[in-house]
Amino acid sequence: MAERVMEEQIQDCGYRTDSDVCELYLGRKGLRDVPDLSRFRMLKYLWLNHNKISRIHFLSMNYRLSELYLDHNELSDITGSLSHLSSLHTLMLNDNRLTGLKKTVREMRRMANLRVLNLFHNPLAQDSGYRVYVLHHLPSLELLDREPVSQKEREEAFKLFNPERTAVIQSLGFGRRTDSVIGARPAIRSPASCRLLQSSGKCDRTRNSDRPDTAPFEDRVLLRGYQRSIMHYSLVDWSKMARSQQRRLAQQPCHLPPLVTVEFR
Repeated sequence: MAERVMEEQIQDCGYRTDSDVCELYLGRKGLRDVPDLSRFRMLKYLWLNHNKISRIHFLSMNYRLSELYLDHNELSDITGSLSHLSSLHTLMLNDNRLTGLKKTVREMRRMANLRVLNLFHNPLAQDSGYRVYVLHHLPSLELLDREPVSQKEREEAFKLFNPERTAVIQSLGFGRRTDSVIGARPAIRSPASCRLLQSSGKCDRTRNSDRPDTAPFEDRVLLRGYQRSIMHYSLVDWSKMARSQQRRLAQQPCHLPPLVTVEFR
């Protein structure tokens, strides 16, 4: 039945050879299976919506596909069937039976050109943090589930899945670098680490050079967390600086104003 429907569609469109076929509309045909479409190498647009398709095994050589409509079918898993379609721009998978958010998104990680994606009305769309997870792992998306992707959503996804990099970016914004992670719990210090901090100058920063190199690695990392870079800002009061004419007319030599240095830790 599927082959007959496909041949009728080819005749209706007036295609003469397989290489002329750039689009196929096979939607709403009650199809349960689709024959291999490898012979249509130039196929770019494919409609298979509103059928009863349960698995995808017919797109192994259709690398030029840019729009694929598989919504309103009976798909429960797409693993190993779509990852090679790197030219896809639009992918409709809503109203299916897809479960497993991670493996479904992993299948689309190589689609660098993917801009429009529909996954609503699937069991995976009920997972907690579904939208932010998809946006983080598919950064090229501009429209997800018929809603535009905002810059605020991208930033929230970045902060949620990259806490270390977020902490570094925020620390650089205040003119210093820190190795701590925002929201991280303080580490439980052992007696040995406490003695190390006391002997290494936590209160007296001039004794940093005396810290023992034989201390455990964890204690040395903890010690470094208490150290911060020192920033110096030097200022000159230009109102007290003599002008060139004043220097020429002055009876006594003009002294340079003092240099004021401010230290930030």
